[in-house]
Order: sequence, then C-alpha cells, then structure tokens
Amino acid sequence: MVANKHKATKRKIPDVDDAVKVSTANGKQQTKLKEPVDDESASDYYESDEENLFANIDNGNDEDSTDSEGEGEESDDEEVQEFESADSDFEDESGKDDEEEAEDEEDDADEEDADSADDVNSDSSPEPEEEESDDELEFEEDLEEPEQPKAIQKVIVGRQKKSVEATAEDEDEEDDEETRDLLEAAQKEDEKLGEIDAALGIAPAKTRGVGIFPPEAKSRFKGGKNQDEYAAGDTSDEEDIRNTVGNIPMHWYDEYKHIGYDWEGNRLIKPAKTDAIDDFLKKMEDPNFWRTVKDPQTGQNVVLTDEDIGLIKRIMAGKNPDEQYSDYEPWIEWFTSEVEKMPIRNIPDHKRSFLPSKSEKQKVGRLVHALKMGWIKTRAETERLAALSKGPKFYMIWESDHGKEEMRRIHDHVVAPKRPLPGHAESYNPPPEYLFNEQELSEWNSHEEEPWKRKLHYVPQKFNSLREVPYYDKYIRERFLRCLDLYLCPRGKRTRVTVGPEYLIPKLPSPKDLQPFPTLQNLIYKGHTDMIRSVSIEPKGEYLVTGSDDQTVKIWEVSTARCIRTIPTGDVVRSVAWCPNSKISLIAVASGKRVLLINPQVGDSLLVKKTDDLLAEAPKSETVDNERITTAVQWVDFTEEERKSGVRIVINHFKEIKQVTWHGRGDYFATVMPEAANRSVLIHQLSKRRSQFPFSKSKGLIQCVLFHPVKPCLFVATQRHVRVYDLVKQELLKKLFPSCKWISSMAIHPKGDNLLVATYEKKMMWFDLDLSTRPYQQLKLHHSAIRNVAFHLRYPLFASASDDRSVIVSHGMVYNDLLQNPLIVPLRRLEHHERVNDFGAFDVVFHPTQPWLFSSGADNTVRLYT
Repeated sequence: MVANKHKATKRKIPDVDDAVKVSTANGKQQTKLKEPVDDESASDYYESDEENLFANIDNGNDEDSTDSEGEGEESDDEEVQEFESADSDFEDESGKDDEEEAEDEEDDADEEDADSADDVNSDSSPEPEEEESDDELEFEEDLEEPEQPKAIQKVIVGRQKKSVEATAEDEDEEDDEETRDLLEAAQKEDEKLGEIDAALGIAPAKTRGVGIFPPEAKSRFKGGKNQDEYAAGDTSDEEDIRNTVGNIPMHWYDEYKHIGYDWEGNRLIKPAKTDAIDDFLKKMEDPNFWRTVKDPQTGQNVVLTDEDIGLIKRIMAGKNPDEQYSDYEPWIEWFTSEVEKMPIRNIPDHKRSFLPSKSEKQKVGRLVHALKMGWIKTRAETERLAALSKGPKFYMIWESDHGKEEMRRIHDHVVAPKRPLPGHAESYNPPPEYLFNEQELSEWNSHEEEPWKRKLHYVPQKFNSLREVPYYDKYIRERFLRCLDLYLCPRGKRTRVTVGPEYLIPKLPSPKDLQPFPTLQNLIYKGHTDMIRSVSIEPKGEYLVTGSDDQTVKIWEVSTARCIRTIPTGDVVRSVAWCPNSKISLIAVASGKRVLLINPQVGDSLLVKKTDDLLAEAPKSETVDNERITTAVQWVDFTEEERKSGVRIVINHFKEIKQVTWHGRGDYFATVMPEAANRSVLIHQLSKRRSQFPFSKSKGLIQCVLFHPVKPCLFVATQRHVRVYDLVKQELLKKLFPSCKWISSMAIHPKGDNLLVATYEKKMMWFDLDLSTRPYQQLKLHHSAIRNVAFHLRYPLFASASDDRSVIVSHGMVYNDLLQNPLIVPLRRLEHHERVNDFGAFDVVFHPTQPWLFSSGADNTVRLYT
C-alpha cells in the first residue's frame, strides 16, 4: 500500500484560461470548463492535449488512474460500452458519498478512542474504517478516458463532490443542498442524452474545444490488471508518491500501529508484522525473498530489480557504479616510457659513488657488535627480561656442567654429548674386584659379534706403576670416530611428538587366550653322538626319525623317547623326511650324494609288508632318459647289508644333497643340490622310478624347495628371492621379494595362501600370497641366524629355531575372511638347547595332531615341548 496518495498532485490541463472557477455564496469554488473561441483553436487544443486531457479526472472512489501509454486504439462501440460502465460506477460511488459523510463524523470519534488504545496496546489490529480508507487511497491514479461531453460534466460533478467532502466540516448544510441540486440536474440531463445516443447508435459528435476527443487509449484497468504508466522508462513527470511524513525519527512510532499522518491528518497504518514462521515460509516459497529489502521510511518491502542488484554488487566490489564504464580501456601513452639519458658531461663516475660508505659500515658494525655482546636488546628481549624481573628469582648453588651453551650465529644450538667420566675399572691399578675372572673373560670374548651386550667395552688391566702403562693402540681410531660422530651429529632441534610406550606396542591378545601351545620341555631324546641336523615325524604321530652328523638315522618312539632302530648311512645325514602318505611306510634320507628310501619297519606289520611288495620290483619303462639326466642321477640297487637295515631304493646324485622334501600325495619328492648350478633341483617319481629337471637353468644359488599343499605349484628359494612355478603350465607365477641377503628355509601354511621365510639375518618374513609380493610382516624375534621354521597342520601355531639356542613358538591365525589380516602373536621362547661351536637349534617340527613341538640341536639331542 502506498501512503499519502490522497493528496497527490494531479497534472493540470495546460490552458489555464480553459477552466473557469465559479465561487459559491460561502466562498466555495466550483470549476467549469471554458469553451474555446473558434474551431481552429479547438483543433489545436485537441492535438496538444491528446494524451493529457484526463490527467486530472477523479473517480467517485477518490482514485487516480494512470494512462497506459502507447496502447492500441479501439472501436467506437467499445468506447461507448466502457464509458457507460464507468458512468454506472460513478453513480454508485456518488450515491455512497452522503453515507460516507455521516460515517466520517463517527470515525473522528473512533480515532480519539483509538489514540488512547495505541498507548496501551501497540499491536492491536487496525480498525475496519481505516482499512477501507487505505484501500480507497491505494488506487488513486490518473484516468485518461476519451468520452462524450456528458462524461466531462460527470467528472466535474465528481470533483465538486470531492471538494464538498474535504470541506464538509466547515460548510453549512444549505450550501450542500444547493450543490447537490446542481449536480443531480446535470446528471439527469446526461443520462437522458446517453440513452438517446445509445438507442439511435449515433457516434459522439465532435464539438469544439474539449468536447473533441482523441481515439480512445486502452483502459488502465483493462483485463483487471494495474498497468504502470512509466513502464517504458520515462519518469520525467512522475510524482513523488513515497511516504512524506517528514524527516523525523521513525522510532517515535515504534509503539504505535501507524507510522505518521498524511496531509489530511489521517493515519498511515504500518504494514502487518510477520513472525519468524511466516518469514521462514516466505523464505522457502517466495523466489524473490533474497532480493526483498525493507524501506525504513515507509516500512514497505521493496523487491530489488536485477539492475539494482548489479549496481549494489559493483559498489561492494569497489568498482565503478556505471555498468558501461570500462576499467581496461586502451592506454594512451602521452609521454614516452623510455628513459632518455642525455648527460651534460661524459666524465666517468668516481669510485666513491658505488662503494659503500665507510662511516655507515662502522656504525652498522658497532650496532651488530653491541647486539652480540648483549649491550643492546630488542623490544621482545627487553619485555621478556622485564617479565622475568617481576617474578621470583632462583639461584644455582653449584654451577651445572650441562647448562645450555650460549652460542652466537647458531639458533637452538644442541650441545654435543659429553663422554662419561672414567670409573675405577679404567684405572691403571684398579681394585681386584674390578678385574675379570676366567668366566667373565670368556663371556666377554663370546660377545665379539654382539659388542653391545658386553658390560664394558674394554678389559680392565692392572699395572704396578704408571710408567708400565703401554700406548693405547685404539686411541687414534677412537678419537677419529668421536670426531666423526661430532661432525655428523645434526645441530638442530627436532620437534618430536611425545608418544608413550603404551601407544607404540600393538594391542595383542593375551597368550592365555591363545592356548593351547607348547610351554614346557617334556622329553629329551638322547642317543646321537653328533649334532642332529634334521627331524621328521610319522603322519600318525607315533614315531620320530632323526638324521645326524654321526652318519646314522635313528627311529624313536614318541611317547617313551626310546630309540627303536638305528640305520647307518655311510655319510653325513643332512635331511630326513617321512612320507606324508599314511598308506605306505617310507622315509627319504639325504646322506652325502645319495638319497636312501628306507622302510623303517615300525608300526603296522601289514603296512610294512605292503610297502616292501610295492618297492620289490621296478616298473618297466620304455622311455629313455637323455644324457643330461643320466649323468646327474641314477636309480641303483642296494647291497644285502642295506636291505637288512631297511633300505629299499638308492638314488645316486653327482653332487651333495642338502634337502629332500615330499609332495603331499607321497608319489613325488624333490632334492636340492646347491652346488649343481643349472641342475640344482631334481623331481623324482616313485611309482615310475624316474627323475627329471624342472628347470633348464637356475636363476641364483638355490637353497630349498617346497611343494604347495593343494595346487601343483613349486616354491623355489634362492639366496634373495622366492619364485613360485606352475608345474602343469611350466611357467613362473610370481616372484616374492623378502628384502634379505640369504634365505635359510621356508614353510607354507596348510591352507596354502601364506608363506613363512626364514633368513640367516635373524628375520622371519610372513608373506600373504594373495595380497602382495612383499612381506606382510617382518618378525625380528631371534638374536642370531634362523635355521628352520614350521607350521602346525591343525592349530594356528608356527615355530622357528635359531643359533641363539632358542625355539620361539608363535600364534599365527589365518582367517577365511580375505579382508581380515592374519593375527601374529609371539607366545613363548624356549631356551633349553646348549650352544656348541656357535650352533644352537637346527630343526623344528610339530606333532600332526597334538600341540607338541620337537626340536633338534647341536647338543646331540631332540627335545619335546608340550
């Protein structure tokens, strides 16, 4: 709603002489139109005021209607119909005027009551009469309608009625009756003329002066929509229709429901207030909510146009408000940018002009020296010293020898660590309790490879006098290493995150929750006279076989540790392996350059007899082996003595055999000869008694081989890599990189998807074959070379044997869920073997059904842990 339109200034008819003001008896003026003198002046008036003729016509509802400029023309019939409807509207409105005069008196009394109500409750709703007056004010606009002369007279009557309303309080009733009589007479005359014209269908006659109308422009209320007269952009004659209550503080009206008064003394009602819910709903539903602002002068919501928003954005961005203005217009270089050097004289510059000033240099030097010496302090240092002087003071009784050394030019200097002061043991004449006895000296010498384990890095010596002390032979080397450490030591402080030790240790389950596993030594199997390099167990777990450097193979009963049989082999036994097939009783023994297949003759007698019958006669083979195989390996007959001891088949090799291993089905077994170069690996078939070389050339020094428990794959370990071959397709599947220098042995998980590799570098590598070719985890549990590793067939356990005479049992759970990593937890260190010639434990093997562990060592014993 636009306030204060009640007294908006109307545009006047240009010719002042055309209108004559008639004064009534009491001084009231009545406006009448003056006719032009002749036709020529009438046409001039018609042409000049074609669009502004009805700019000042008021309807009976006190409303202004603006012209809609530039609209098309309409037919005469439409003009007659529209103006007839307009006349009817004017009649209805004039009929209501008498009633409104009576209501105005009541409104005045109501407004006085409302003023007192405003003081009590400013949020009360506006009265109905005030709302009606606002509605009437809202549509006050100029109406330009071409019409017959009767319409002009009708408009004049309406204006007279309006002036009557404005001055109703000061005029007498007699003047009102006289005016009404004049208006009614003119209205009746116009009605009669209009009815005659409508009946005859006569077009309106064009008379002189204002009676001559231009073609009708489209009504502003055509189609029921309010059209803007200034939509085309011409606002040169637009009237200021904003709130004009005056330049006063608007907060005076905060407690009232109106915002001021118009020229007539009527209140200007504030727009209805909305709560937070209405604002939120409007924000959600109204697409123009973001561009709506409130006018502080009128309290109205104003929707900004795109041009307004663009102008605001340009001002906020610090740009020129004019959209057409360009910041990047081409630069016109009025003056040249090149420096023209035109010297007056061509004498070269003196040396003084490009040398620094000596006086300034001395001044700067004095300042720098004062800063170094602490005579001049910076503001920060001065503030720091002032803060320290205010606080409590502490003093050192003894000057510390580890205080921070104040050094210039080096920020946050790190003091070099000081050497520990010499003790009594370093004296040339130490007390007798500091001298080593034989046991301490032998222990000191035993740690030659691990010097960090020694209690002292020197052996204390005793001299009678200082003259007898000889020259220290390691003095120069120690001084050199000391200087090297100081030189290479970083001289900067590094910020280290303080992490407690409890965060560094991974959260592993308790060993009590991972039982059962071997914890105690139960039995010791004694009988060999030299170190036992290899041990193997029967598939049922009743008997044990061991191979030793004393050139014998012994078969033991597991439950009693009793040696049942001793079989001489004639050479050092480096590897023994019991056939995993429980239907035959057979042991493969690698002794020197021979492989002996021995029937141990223990257990079920029927099984022993069946094995002898199976190996009695060699199968006839029509294929002839090539010379490469025959020169490397021969299947030969055994002697009578060997037959009595249980030997059934002898296979001669051309190099020493380090390892023998069985395939899971028990028909194939492989042997490894590390010194045989391209013929290092041999695969033998027991049923056909044939041998073959799987590789034409070897890539490195082969250490050991292993058959996959499920798939036809062969694992071949060289010194630094492990290669996996497919025996059916005869191709390389993958290559594993343990990142070590020398592999000692390897073991595969019973499921076949995890591999454990042991090295001579004290490390074990756990490989997840489905995950990567790099180790999933490295285990550094031993202090010396690891000789062998083994998995349990049923329990999630694995063990390792090392030269540090320890056997470590660990928990290794492999989950069926591929997304879950294996759980590896070290459980128990078993140190019962004795070290002999720097050798400790050689081999480990688990019982096939029980959580028991067998280990063989250099102390000629096999130990059972349960």
